[in-house]
Amino acid sequence: MSFLGFLRSNVRWLSAGVLLTLVSSFGQTFFISVFAGEIRQEFGLSHGAWGGIYSLGTTASAIVMIWAGALTDKFRVRSLGAFVMVGLALACLSMALAPAAWALPVVIFLLRFTGQGMNSHIASVAMARWYVATRGRALAIASMGYAIGEAALPLVFVSLMTLFYWKFLWVVCASLALACVPALLFLLKEERTPQSVADESPSAGMNGLHWQRFSVLRHWLFWAVIPSLMAPSAFITAHFFHQVHLAEVKGWPHAALVALFPVYTIIGVLSTLVFGWLIDRFGTARLMPVYQIPLAAGFLLFSNAESYFAAGLAMGVMAITVGGQATLAVAFWAEFYGTKHLGAIKALAMAALVFGSAIGPGVTGFLIDKGLNFEDQMIGIAVIIIAASGLVAVSVNRARRMLTVTL
Repeated sequence: MSFLGFLRSNVRWLSAGVLLTLVSSFGQTFFISVFAGEIRQEFGLSHGAWGGIYSLGTTASAIVMIWAGALTDKFRVRSLGAFVMVGLALACLSMALAPAAWALPVVIFLLRFTGQGMNSHIASVAMARWYVATRGRALAIASMGYAIGEAALPLVFVSLMTLFYWKFLWVVCASLALACVPALLFLLKEERTPQSVADESPSAGMNGLHWQRFSVLRHWLFWAVIPSLMAPSAFITAHFFHQVHLAEVKGWPHAALVALFPVYTIIGVLSTLVFGWLIDRFGTARLMPVYQIPLAAGFLLFSNAESYFAAGLAMGVMAITVGGQATLAVAFWAEFYGTKHLGAIKALAMAALVFGSAIGPGVTGFLIDKGLNFEDQMIGIAVIIIAASGLVAVSVNRARRMLTVTL
């Protein structure tokens, strides 16, 4: 089937995936960090204190995701997705009503759990389960919601902050999230039941088995891959989280740095589509060890960037890895561990990714407070990413031989 034919035949389900990932933007770091300066000023927080609060709320979200992520194996996307969107609207409203700094960990937890956590998880599990031969393409298309959010929302809301009080804008976010609920219900009016699909036509993993959560936790491959999956989550999150600080260090206006985000998004979109095709063509085993090399290179370039052009180039290189992260990680779990219990398995990985996004801002914020600017930390970040990729190369090469074994 051609790409256009695939789109026409599946537009309803694919559009639901895009909508879920787009709405997740309100709980993503690239959006929350737009308000970092206002939040720190409003509540009298240092970079380290704000990073610590963000890490605390995000870590709590990661813990809850271990349990909540498995709900995608039991409930329809239509019902669960609508419920989570309502929860995200309430989370946005809680940011608008936060009375003092003590409330921020709870607010961040709600935003990260419903937005970054569950909305993203529901979309990716649905695509990975509903599609097998075209899994890469489905994941790539659903990920377009992230790209739209990254390209449009920071620019729009940075501009709106010059006209409106920042807390009022979170009320706007709550209204937008609620408005998307009827759209999701309409798109999935003819939705499939995830668990019935999994029972009828599950795709097996290594050794021809349908892996369950506890067997995955006892398997060495899971733990070998987790550091590599956490690294982009931790450090890309930190990059966006400290965007106000980074602009100050570089001596650039914040709006000028935000204006580079569309470059990051455009390259990310193209990369996502390319990785979707590569996954369907070659599988995930060949791609997992190498897809993060551009991210390491991007951090090295950004660390030395002295112009907007150099910074834009660095972000474009980083975005190549982002395209892989959006599609490759989900497809990997489905390919190596099967789809029958994918929701529960992916929940473990999602919890690790969310935890990574908690570590990044906290550790880097602490180092900033100690006098080590984020741009100076980027060299060490690149080294960590390359080391994690090396571990994946060895581990996946060993595990891929088990994909051909059937029992």
